[in-house]
Amino acid sequence: MNTPNRITPPTATKMSAHDVTVRYGETPAIRGVSMEIYERRVTSLIGPSGCGKTTFLRSLNRLNDGIDEARLEGRILLDGQDIYARDVDPVAVRRRVGMVFQRANPFPRSVFENVAFGLRIAGERDPQRLARRVEESLRAAAIWDEVKDRLDESALSLSGGQQQRLCIARAIAVKPEVLLMDEPASAVDPIATAKIEELIRALRDDYTIVIVTHNMHQAARVSDYTAFFYLGELIEFDETERLFTRPSVPRTEDYITGRFG
Repeated sequence: MNTPNRITPPTATKMSAHDVTVRYGETPAIRGVSMEIYERRVTSLIGPSGCGKTTFLRSLNRLNDGIDEARLEGRILLDGQDIYARDVDPVAVRRRVGMVFQRANPFPRSVFENVAFGLRIAGERDPQRLARRVEESLRAAAIWDEVKDRLDESALSLSGGQQQRLCIARAIAVKPEVLLMDEPASAVDPIATAKIEELIRALRDDYTIVIVTHNMHQAARVSDYTAFFYLGELIEFDETERLFTRPSVPRTEDYITGRFG
C-alpha cells in the first residue's frame, strides 16, 4: 500500500525495505512493506500482536533464514547493497546488523567471556585489546560500574535487567552498524526498563537502532521515527511525534488512542 510519508530526512538512509513480503509456507506474515531506516536514529515498530513487527525486524539481518519455510520477496538494502543477494554472506550481514532479543540470553560463562565471545570468534586474541574492548562495551551499555568487580562471575548470577544490558554490551562489542532490539525491556521491571530506555537514547549517537515494542509510551519516549504495522501491512511511517499527535491514517489514530489492539 502507499504509506503516508511526510518526512524530510535529517540524515542519510542506512537501511531500506522495498516491497518486502515474507511468507511462512503460503501464509504471508508481512506484505509489501517499504520504508527507510535512517542512520543514527531510533526507529520503533509498533502494532498489535501478530501484526508482523518481529518478522520484519528479523528480516533486517536475515534471521528468518533459519526457518525452512520462510521466504522473502522484495529487497532490503544496507548502505545500498541488497543483503539477500546471492553473493552476500548472511554471517557478514549479522556482523554489521546485531540483534538483542526479547529475553536476555547470556551464555553460561563469565561476564567477561560473554562480552569477549564475539571478539574471539572474529579472531581477536590479544589479552589487552580484549580487556579494553570488553570494558568499552560494558561502559557503553551502562553496566560497567555494576559488574567491574564481578567480571569472573557467571553472567547468570546477574539480575534480569543487568543480563539484558550485558547482552547489549555483547552485541555492540563487535561494533555493528545497526542494532536490532526485539522488545528489550518487556521481561524486566520498571527500574530496569528506565535504564534500558536511557541506554537506547545514548546508543543512538553511535548506532542505527530499530526496536520492536508493544509499549506505545516507550516508542514515544525513545524513538525518532515510528512505523505502525497492522495485519502484516505497514499502515503508517512518520516522525514519532507527528505520528502520535497528528497521524494521517484513521487506523493509526484508532490504535494509538486505544480503540483496538
